Amino acid sequence: MEQHKNKNLKVLFMGTPDFAVPVLKTLASHYTVVAVVTKVDKPKGRGNKLTPTPVKELAEELGIDVLQPENVRTDEFYEELCKYGADVFVTAAYGKILPVRVIDIPRYGCINVHASLLPYYRGAAPIWRVIMNGEKETGVTTMFTDAGMDTGDILLAEKCGIDENITVGELYDKLSVMGSELIIKTIDGLLEGSVIRTPQDHDKATYAPMVEKEDGNINWTDTARNIHNLVRGTNPFPTAFSYLDGERIKIWKTSVIDNADCNNSDFCPGTVIDVSKNGIDVAAGVGAVRILELQGVSSKRMAVRDYLNGHKIDCGKLFRNCID
Repeated sequence: MEQHKNKNLKVLFMGTPDFAVPVLKTLASHYTVVAVVTKVDKPKGRGNKLTPTPVKELAEELGIDVLQPENVRTDEFYEELCKYGADVFVTAAYGKILPVRVIDIPRYGCINVHASLLPYYRGAAPIWRVIMNGEKETGVTTMFTDAGMDTGDILLAEKCGIDENITVGELYDKLSVMGSELIIKTIDGLLEGSVIRTPQDHDKATYAPMVEKEDGNINWTDTARNIHNLVRGTNPFPTAFSYLDGERIKIWKTSVIDNADCNNSDFCPGTVIDVSKNGIDVAAGVGAVRILELQGVSSKRMAVRDYLNGHKIDCGKLFRNCID
């Protein structure tokens, strides 16, 4: 395979979750990645075994030095970064805000791969929030990192349509691949002088705060479309849920079965209005939702057809947002 034209460029990468893995992999195939910075190992599973981040696992496979500072503001961390002589820093979902003196180390700057079309959806959870908010379009942006949260000058952006049934997990994977391709275009373009920086319009900025487990609690008085967006915007994490007969039920997959403009005044929101092997139809504040996949406390995720083999759900039952 022919060596990339900028293979000798020294890149130091910072990232933590699965989203950052394709970015690191692609960077390593095009340039010289001198080190990787990621969050510390955390206990996971029933045994609370210390588990490396996905980025650390890949870095070790590639034979790249891994740094896991508890604090990115110490003199020791700053001095260690300087020793690598990186030409450019690249960050992707690292999860820590870098101090200015760290950002200023590399001669070509620090470039972040962000999973939204900035200045929209700055912050920790843009992929979740665009789906939960029913957006039709999103994308990936590369930008120069500055002292703010996703406020730096934009370099390149690539758009992506959002299918009305795509889940956050599916969009997450799609955007991570897009980001891995866009960072190469960005770096090569900067070196060639074909990519210029464009300041963000801060007046148009919106924010995407972290998604918590309780955000998945379904409000059945909302519209069917909004409930559907919540379900797919929390799949696979943190997962939408509701309560039926005092049991917490995870709702994995739904569809909208009624026109969202149609007022469902005959039923109290949350009422089961039909049950069949095709799904469980539940009245919303406007329209109705068909539950296609769900999971009880003592069961696995399964299609409604299979769930009904061991569980009886009658019409008239009421899904609630809390235990009775």
